[in-house]
Amino acid sequence: QVQLVESGGGLVQAGGSLRLSCAASGGTFSRYPMGWFRQAPGKERKFVAAISRTGTSSGYVDSVKGRFTISRDNAKNTVYLQMNSLEPGDTAVYYCAAATKPRDSITYAYYTGAQLYDVWGQGTQVTVSS
Repeated sequence: QVQLVESGGGLVQAGGSLRLSCAASGGTFSRYPMGWFRQAPGKERKFVAAISRTGTSSGYVDSVKGRFTISRDNAKNTVYLQMNSLEPGDTAVYYCAAATKPRDSITYAYYTGAQLYDVWGQGTQVTVSS
């Protein structure tokens, strides 16, 4: 059974940077499209970024384009989210997710819908102070 463990969250001032990591175990990581989502207090979980199996394709929500970068290292079974120029509005619990039963076999496909992911990490808190 696939398990995901996030790390790297914390408290940072506006304009600062953080790098989140998500380590996977128990499965064949290179087969899974991966994603990052976030949930602010009192709000629903929302898409942030996603990456294809091989890492050749990725997508972002408009609000983080140019500031966040998703990447993966299949040799280390890890996906990353580099977050720069952080803003108070980025404050949330960040979750990584794996699509272990992807709906297609296209190597460059990535998914933005939460319903397409079936394994989730426990989340890591990111707090950005103004």
